[in-house]
Amino acid sequence: MIKTQVIINKNIRHGKPLIKGTRVTVEEVLGALAAGMTYAEIAREYGVKREGILAAIQYAAGWFRGEEILPLTRNRA
Repeated sequence: MIKTQVIINKNIRHGKPLIKGTRVTVEEVLGALAAGMTYAEIAREYGVKREGILAAIQYAAGWFRGEEILPLTRNRA
């Protein structure tokens, strides 16, 4: 599933949704797409793979449907 490529870590980039394995936010990828960049240009500029770009789009679409990705927390006993 593509969505697993998007993570949230409150300690990285103020908890914004990120492409897994990078510090690139979903917002940055969507902004680049909106500006007319191609997948190949985004991959070169930001160092993300096509799967990460698609995950950013899927994450944003899910957000509009009311879905959420929440950070996992450890049960500390």
